[in-house]
Amino acid sequence: MFNDIGPLELVTLVVLAVLVFGPDKLPKLIQDVTRTIRKIREFSESAKQDIRSELGPEFKDFEFEDLNPKTFIRKQLDNDELGLKEIRNGFDLKKEMAEVTDAVHGRDSDSSASASSSGSSGGRIDMTKKDDDGKDDRPVFDADAT
Repeated sequence: MFNDIGPLELVTLVVLAVLVFGPDKLPKLIQDVTRTIRKIREFSESAKQDIRSELGPEFKDFEFEDLNPKTFIRKQLDNDELGLKEIRNGFDLKKEMAEVTDAVHGRDSDSSASASSSGSSGGRIDMTKKDDDGKDDRPVFDADAT
């Protein structure tokens, strides 16, 4: 819950608590706060149990964390019934990005060199700009128009 609080921040909070509440009232305040947190947790757990009992036996493995959209989607994507792991593992994004980078820079990669030696372009698109007549086709930049 408080994973992002460092030791210096914790010491600062303790010193501020001692200054604000005083050393004689601080232990009673800590007891009251922990008792309140404990009651809230008990209330929350009893509410969860009531909801589970009202839903019936078909929802016995229902987890309230599944109501969070991120958790729900992550759980569904990790489900192996759909075969999504094979699809996800079938994509090699680093290889594809390297091929696109090579195409942009005009270099031949190993896979495209073997495809071009067989006589076909392998579905490769030439994305380099070829300037045949030396004329620039881009419009003139007008700073006042933007």
